[in-house]
Parts: sequence; structure tokens; C-alpha cells
Amino acid sequence: MKKTAKKIAFILVWALVVPVFLASQISFWKTATVAAADATTSTLTPEQQQAIQDATDAAKKVQSELDKAQKAKAKLEASLGQIKQSVGITQKKISTTKAVITDTVTNISRKEQEINNLNDQIALQQEMLKNFIQQAYYIQNKPILSVVLSAGNFSDLLSGAEHLSTLDEKIVGIIADINSKKVQVDQDKVQLAEAKQQHEKVLSATVVQQQGLLADQSQVQSDIQDKAKTIAQLQGELDKLQSQYSAALGKSISTNDIVAAAKFAAGATNINKSFLLGVLVQESNKGQNVGGCNYKTSRMPAAQLTAFKTITKELGYDYTKQKVSCPSNAYKGTGGAMGVPQFMPTTWLGYKSTIASLSGHNPPDPWNLVDGVVAMASKLSNDGADSKKRFDEAKSYCVYLAGGNWGSYCYGSASKYKSDYSDVNCSGSSIHNYGEKVLCLKDNYDKYY
Repeated sequence: MKKTAKKIAFILVWALVVPVFLASQISFWKTATVAAADATTSTLTPEQQQAIQDATDAAKKVQSELDKAQKAKAKLEASLGQIKQSVGITQKKISTTKAVITDTVTNISRKEQEINNLNDQIALQQEMLKNFIQQAYYIQNKPILSVVLSAGNFSDLLSGAEHLSTLDEKIVGIIADINSKKVQVDQDKVQLAEAKQQHEKVLSATVVQQQGLLADQSQVQSDIQDKAKTIAQLQGELDKLQSQYSAALGKSISTNDIVAAAKFAAGATNINKSFLLGVLVQESNKGQNVGGCNYKTSRMPAAQLTAFKTITKELGYDYTKQKVSCPSNAYKGTGGAMGVPQFMPTTWLGYKSTIASLSGHNPPDPWNLVDGVVAMASKLSNDGADSKKRFDEAKSYCVYLAGGNWGSYCYGSASKYKSDYSDVNCSGSSIHNYGEKVLCLKDNYDKYY
């Protein structure tokens, strides 16, 4: 019987661990890995095995749909960025064209003023022309004898003839000048009117183009919102499947219970509930991942083992059977973290009195949901999260992970973090460190609970 159980467990581990490894960034599969490790220590009934297989198969299908939706959303966001850039270009073109039209209208007004001034000049020249013509007419129609006699001498006669010739030249010059000015001004007006008309056509076409781009932008934004809803729905389905998976192993924790615990702990320690819920998703997948190793397989150091024995003895647990975290494959080190908050034993002892005073449980239990969440909130608060500033929250979680080496897990300044990670894939390539991830989980915690 034992050999059969071991074979079944071994097959189950390989059936679950391999796909888990390939999808290690997905919290559901992270939970599955730990749960599978737990399953190796006990015999599963056929019903449990079938429930696990059904949940696993369904989760793979949902995860595939989720990946497609996230990729489609990423493409839409890239397209939206291009459309916004095009809208900006058309807006600049519209502004430039409007400025040119304004300048053209100003030039037309100036030409109209020039025409008015020219009309005044023409009126004056016409009056002068009238006088010149009268003088010419008078001289041309005066009898030659009268002209000779009135001239007094031949010199005066020649002078009169020259004056007549000059009048003729002036008359011709004025007429030519008037005609030239009128032609030039008329041409200028026509050219300006044509330019204005052309600019207005460009403006109209650009406005139509921008309206089309804005319509596309609105449609893409709507599509992005639809994809975000789809992603949230699929994530919810994954959560339900994860709960089914946990229930099949008899290790389910109610979402309502953990939200209530987080609300209580956040209020007791003056930190944001949404931030604490985000940390709970990252640290123990809402209380589902509480360890799959024992004290030996966790390879906990001697000092941690001594503290671990103290804690379990006080709580009446058998330290040889109590589960703790396994060593991580992602970095060098040991396991041994306990319960929901994933505290190492020595850390738990350091916070023991604080936890007891807040939760009212003495001694507090790291595997108790309320005590565990209070412990987590207490440490985060102690490391700066009680300021409720985003950078301080991110840093407090990185300190939670790495102590003084927190800078390896966080950005060093607040300016590098986004003000809002809503609708961001918290396990995607746009998230670069644990500081960003926990803020992303905070901004999207409603999708996980």
C-alpha cells in the first residue's frame, strides 16, 4: 500500500511540478507546487486525485486564454500609443494651418486697406488728370494766332508747346500708373484668396483626419477596457480553480476570512488594507502557500531550528510534522518560514509580544490566520508602511524580503514608481522588481479577492 501511494504521489508530483515550473510567475501554479509537495506526504483518494486533475486541466485552459487576452491588451495599448502620437501630430498641423490662415486673413485685410488707400490716390490722380486734360484741351483748341500773339515771343511759344507735351506725358503716365496699381492689387487679392482657400481645405482635411483618429482612439480604449474586464474575469476563474485545488487537498482558506483579517490587522497597525492584501497575494497567495517542507527538508539553520522548537512546543505542535517553507529555487538560502506571514522563527519570536497585544492571542500562532496577518502588518508598519506613502510601502515590503539588502529588490527613489498600476499585468515584463510588483498587486487587489 505504501509503495503504491508513493508511486501515485511521485507521478502526481511530476504531472504538476513540470507545468508549474513553466508557469512559475503565476500565483496559482506557485500554490500548486507547494500543494503538490504536501501531497507527497499523504495518500490522496481517487476523488481528490480527480478533483486535482480537473482543476489543473481547467486552469491550463483558463491560463491560455488569460495569456492571449493579456497579449491582445498589450497590442491594443501599443496601438493606442501610436494613435495618440498621430493625434498629436494632426493637432500640431491644425494649429499651424490655423495660424497660416490667420496670417493670410491679416494680409488680405492689409491689401484691402491698400486698395482703399489706392482708391484715394486714384481719386486724387483723377482730379489732377482732369486739370491736365482741361489745360491740354484749352491749349490744343486755342487758335495758333492767338497763341503766337499771347506768347509775346517765340521762346514763350516753344515753352507753351513743351508744357503741352509734358501734360500729355503726365496724363499717359498717370493712367498707366493707375492701371498698374489696380492690376497688382487685384492679383495680390486673388492670390491671397486662393491661398486662404487652399489652407482651409488642408485644415478641413486635417480636422476630418483627426476626428477619425479620435474615433479610433475611443474604440481602442473601449477595447482595452473590455480586455481588462476579460482579464479580471479570467483571473477570477483562476482564483476559483485554485480554491478548488486547495479544497481537494483539504487546505482551503476563505477569501472573506482573509479580507476580514487584513482589515483588522491594517486598522491595528495603521497601514493600507489594499497594500496588505497585495502583500498577502505575493507572499502566500492569500494564505494558501504556507509551506510544503518539514524542518529537515527546509534546511533551516540551527538557530532557527531552536526557535522553531520553542514556538511549536509552546503551541502544542509536533515540530517534526509542522510544515514550513521550502528552500527557494530562485536564490541561494534556506527555507523554514512559517505560516501566512512567512516569518522565520527568530523573527516571529521578536514580534511575539506585539502580535499578542494586537490580536489578543497569547501565545500567538504563526499558522493562525489572524495572528499571521497581524504579524505581517506589524513588520510592514515597523519598516515604514504606516506612512501610507507608496515608496515607503514598496520599501517596507523589500525590507520584509531582504532586510538591509532591500535595495536589490526595490527602486532607490519614489520617482521611478508609477503613480498607479491599475490594469497592469503584475506578473508581466513591465514589472521590474518586487517593489513594483507589490504596488501593482495593491492597485489591483480587487481582482484577486
